[in-house]
Amino acid sequence: SPWKPLLFLLSPPAFSTTCARCCKDRRLRRKRAISERQLTRYFVDQRKVRVVGGQGGGGGQSFYSEPRKVFGGPDGGNGGDGGHVILKADQQMKSLSSVYPFYQGFHGERGGSKNCYGANGAHMYVKVPVGTLVKEDGRVVADLTQHGEEYIAAYGGAGGKGNRFFLSNENRAPKLFTPGEPGQERVLHLELRTTAHAGLVGFPNAGKSSLLRAISRAKPAVAAYPFTTLNPHVGIVHYQDYEQVAVADIPGLIKGAHQNRGLGMAFLKHIERCRFLLYVVDLSVPQPWVQLQDLKYELEEYEKGLSERPCVVIGNKIDLAQSKINLPLLREHVAERVIALSALTGDNLEELLLHLRELYDTYVKTEQSRGQSPVKW
Repeated sequence: SPWKPLLFLLSPPAFSTTCARCCKDRRLRRKRAISERQLTRYFVDQRKVRVVGGQGGGGGQSFYSEPRKVFGGPDGGNGGDGGHVILKADQQMKSLSSVYPFYQGFHGERGGSKNCYGANGAHMYVKVPVGTLVKEDGRVVADLTQHGEEYIAAYGGAGGKGNRFFLSNENRAPKLFTPGEPGQERVLHLELRTTAHAGLVGFPNAGKSSLLRAISRAKPAVAAYPFTTLNPHVGIVHYQDYEQVAVADIPGLIKGAHQNRGLGMAFLKHIERCRFLLYVVDLSVPQPWVQLQDLKYELEEYEKGLSERPCVVIGNKIDLAQSKINLPLLREHVAERVIALSALTGDNLEELLLHLRELYDTYVKTEQSRGQSPVKW
């Protein structure tokens, strides 16, 4: 057929007709995998925010006039109020990285004629994680610990008065009207303290991140050098009755952490929110009970009574030969319950999960007996 050469020119070739050096790969390119460190580098637990309420709308100035009623009098309406800036705790938010340094409420509209009031400005809602402290000049003004809890950070300004408001027997045709008031302006410091049921406390390279990976779906970075975890991670442990226990991986502490050494007080504050503590001790080091004593000392120096919370001692790395020798010695020097396990091989993780549920059930019963609602995930 004479149309075959023409059809061949119109249809694109199934393969590249150029040389192998210049041909292009027509396969879909896969997205480059993002490392775990890049995924977690945006964790922010402190933020300075300037909030300004919306300005109120100005009052209207007009006079009513129609046929056979020329002097109808003033009919300027009042302006609308400015919108507030409201901080709202949201359980889906896990960091303050999405909080901008400046927020302003919406302005109210100006009053119109025929006694029409201006519309109020819409409120500006700022979502923050649960467990956010709001401070002003070093003083705590709000503590958002429940999902959906709100705090008005800046009030909007009141709307102005129209000339209808100033009508009186002495002044039958007032021309006076007032502008809207400016909104409240404040500088607030937001501080996130991780709200979790349990906190993994230990020295660097004790295996806290590996343990959190083993019992939950959290993926903190794991490496063979200290201070691998630079940001707190929260993992959720799921049970068959649909209960969820949140476990926080606190970055490693060192001696003098209460004096702001190492990562210091930047992460000691996250332990305050934990209802019970899981001390992770490396069984392979000489005298592992000394680690527990140092950890309790740092917690007690930071806040009185913090080390007395319900806890359990986890002896990690039981798969090593030296750990099996140190385990009976650790139980002799420690009064708390010791659970020996291996986060690497998964040995004896069931005992930890069962005891973790016992600590959680005790916490729930204690909160309900006090008439308070326990934190749920």
